[in-house]
Amino acid sequence: MGLFDKFKEKVSSFLKSTSDTLSVDKVNTGLTKTRSNILDKIKSAIGLGRKIDASLLDEIEEILITADIGVDATEKIIEALKQKASKINSANIEEILEVIKLEILNILQESAQELNSDPFFIDKEKIPHTILIVGVNGVGKTTTIGKLAYNYKKLGRSVLIGAADTFRAAANEQLEIWAERAGVPVIQQKPGADPASVAYDTLHSAISKNIDVVIIDTAGRLHNKAHLMAELEKITRVMKKLKPTAPDEVLLVLDATTGQNAIQQAREFTKVAPITGIVLTKLDGTAKGGVIIPIAREFKIPVKFIGVGEKIDDLQPFNPVIFVDALLG
Repeated sequence: MGLFDKFKEKVSSFLKSTSDTLSVDKVNTGLTKTRSNILDKIKSAIGLGRKIDASLLDEIEEILITADIGVDATEKIIEALKQKASKINSANIEEILEVIKLEILNILQESAQELNSDPFFIDKEKIPHTILIVGVNGVGKTTTIGKLAYNYKKLGRSVLIGAADTFRAAANEQLEIWAERAGVPVIQQKPGADPASVAYDTLHSAISKNIDVVIIDTAGRLHNKAHLMAELEKITRVMKKLKPTAPDEVLLVLDATTGQNAIQQAREFTKVAPITGIVLTKLDGTAKGGVIIPIAREFKIPVKFIGVGEKIDDLQPFNPVIFVDALLG
């Protein structure tokens, strides 16, 4: 049994806490394009009986970088392979993958991503658990809210959604559709209404009805950072009038298909909001799902959920061991 397999044995409590929402098969399927982009190319590069030399390491380096794993992370992986090379007579695919898996896992764990952390954890003494959702338009923010609400409801939690993205004309309608699919009510006002007012009304209603989870949508404008910061600060300020610890989480939604642009968005949003977790969507639509790794390495913010499809149950709780195994299994 390899060292990575021993890590797989350690995720038992995560599997137990997410058993009603996690599908390892969906994660594996969602990462098919990325896995093929990395695994098939590494296998092809190694071939039969090839030595681990500078030429092979250069090829592996190029494969990892083109999968958007990032230059820094790739260099770390290549350095680990160099150190192991003297112990490997010829390029053995299993031994090489073991080294890559362990290095990626180490990077993800360094981002405060505990192997057994429960992404659905709620402090019962502090309900309603309030979640602020941020991200630019088009990354899958609305669908993420609907899917997240569905997951919480599946776990037996009551959920209320606040439609505080009042700037975009179709935002409320799209949110209504996904909330209906999840079987969760929505608090909304007229287009152009004060987003903070929507957030306040939503939290006030949740407190009066003893709701477990509140999810607040926000506007996806990033071109005017000062305006966005002011808006997010006002939303937070009015929520704290009702619940001093609100929001309990601020989740940033990023689109995996945008690759390096997702990293730039993370840079900008971490400047204007106290991001506590990341949701990476549309992994099934890209061969560059490795972008999770440089995001985790640079921002030290845990990835909480990944989107692996369009269905309402396709938002999967993220676990670094399960992800790495699906990426290079």
